[in-house]
Amino acid sequence: MDRLSIAKRCAAASILLPAAAVLIWPHQYWLLALFLGWLTGAAVLWVWAERRGHSERMTQTIHSLQASGIRTLNHHRHDWMNDLQVLYGYIRMQKLDRTADYVEKIKDRMVAESNIAKLGVPSLVSYIQSFRTITNSLQLQVKNEQNIQLNEWPDGGQPIADTLIKLISAYRLAVKTGYGDAAVLTIELTRNEDGVLYASFYYAGEINGEQHLADQIKKQLEGALLQPVELDRPQEKIVLKAELSA
Repeated sequence: MDRLSIAKRCAAASILLPAAAVLIWPHQYWLLALFLGWLTGAAVLWVWAERRGHSERMTQTIHSLQASGIRTLNHHRHDWMNDLQVLYGYIRMQKLDRTADYVEKIKDRMVAESNIAKLGVPSLVSYIQSFRTITNSLQLQVKNEQNIQLNEWPDGGQPIADTLIKLISAYRLAVKTGYGDAAVLTIELTRNEDGVLYASFYYAGEINGEQHLADQIKKQLEGALLQPVELDRPQEKIVLKAELSA
């Protein structure tokens, strides 16, 4: 328990004694005046502690976001340096065909990242872009080739984004580590002519407890806008859908 919580509890508890005195001697007006003054002071202390706590929580949140942003930028910078080194090597060896192919790969990756940014829900976009800073055991690939904007769905797409984040986290926690290459989770977002959103999850890798993963996925989908279409083998593939009118 931090000092601000202790201060709030003490402020609340401190009014018990003057309150009891007023109940015992109700006709002692000076006790009533003392109680009202004490109550006002306790309320002021409570409000101050609450505001101070809120300010500290906001500061911690900002610092956490800044640290996450720095880690993400460092990872991107590392990738860019690797790309430049590969391109520089091809150019020095005068392998122009490989240079052109590698530039196309970079272009495709940039297009994919741009499509992710178009999802329109900051929490989801930030989570996907910073995922590599969270774990090395699971690679996340998100395909949004139709440039779907989730903010067109109810509540700005936040409920759908929250469900996607929770499902990704369920897979991350279920990965069996120490078995060769990192597992890969691919998510494809598509939308049909009727405006139905489909989210298809494809998993390749070892799972630590298949039944536990299935139970966690079902739990996260309870009451969610995204509902299962195919959920028989979550260790390999699941398909979810959400309708715009939901």
